[in-house]
Amino acid sequence: MPVLVFGSVNADLVFALPVLPAPGETVLAPGYATLPGGKGANQAVAAAQDGAPTAFAGAVGDDALAEVALRGLREAGVELGRLAWVPEPTGCAAIAVDRAGRNLILGGSGANQSARAAQVEDAALNPDTVLVLQREVPAAENAALILRARARGARILLNLAPAGEVAPEALRALDLLVANEHEAAWLAGQLGCGADAASLHRALGVGVAVTLGEAGAAAATAAGPLRVPAFPVRAVDTTGAGDAWCGVLAAALDRGLPLDAAMRRASAAAAIACTRPGATMPRAAETAALLG
Repeated sequence: MPVLVFGSVNADLVFALPVLPAPGETVLAPGYATLPGGKGANQAVAAAQDGAPTAFAGAVGDDALAEVALRGLREAGVELGRLAWVPEPTGCAAIAVDRAGRNLILGGSGANQSARAAQVEDAALNPDTVLVLQREVPAAENAALILRARARGARILLNLAPAGEVAPEALRALDLLVANEHEAAWLAGQLGCGADAASLHRALGVGVAVTLGEAGAAAATAAGPLRVPAFPVRAVDTTGAGDAWCGVLAAALDRGLPLDAAMRRASAAAAIACTRPGATMPRAAETAALLG
């Protein structure tokens, strides 16, 4: 179980629109797609499809949407023994995507708020494990799991998405913090530092990677700064790009790739994800082909 993801799992309703609606405006789509989603589940699928043995811990409701939400995890072969079934409805998101691939997302957390760190046993948090977390489950549960994982020597990656509070002691217990430009700017405002990877690294004392869209990604660790370019593609839907980046990064680190090579592979996977509707994660062979 080298990659263990603790996080959210949703059913996504995806609407392809000519333009994103303004406040008070109705924009009709000819139809919609019902897809599995949630940042945690997406990242687990991305890691598994990139070849890493992957397990997922989260929560769903005992309802029809649970089968939609879990479909991607099951098809990717993700181990689900730590999944909780709870009385709350399964998490759901409505995603509007315009012709330029830009999105607008509304999410209902539902069962994701019942995910608990206790679903992950201590034995799973060992030096062979890459633990991946995001911010769509309770912050206190994330913090509790991060601190337990730190004490047991697991490698810990937190995706600061969506931007929001993380206990300071948990932030400083990470091996790598991943954020996009908006999330990095939010965190920089909280810390009183610059929003670039180097400034955040100095403020926190942990590795930081900042994804920069078409400008690629930058990282800063104790070993020094890194920068990788983006892979130019024609974007159809950017919804799952960040999740592809994080999941494939975790899989690459689990295989022993150095951070720069892992970031390059993650950037290739994110580019492929942008060319597809919904949060559709690439397979290892597709990513390898883009890398050449």
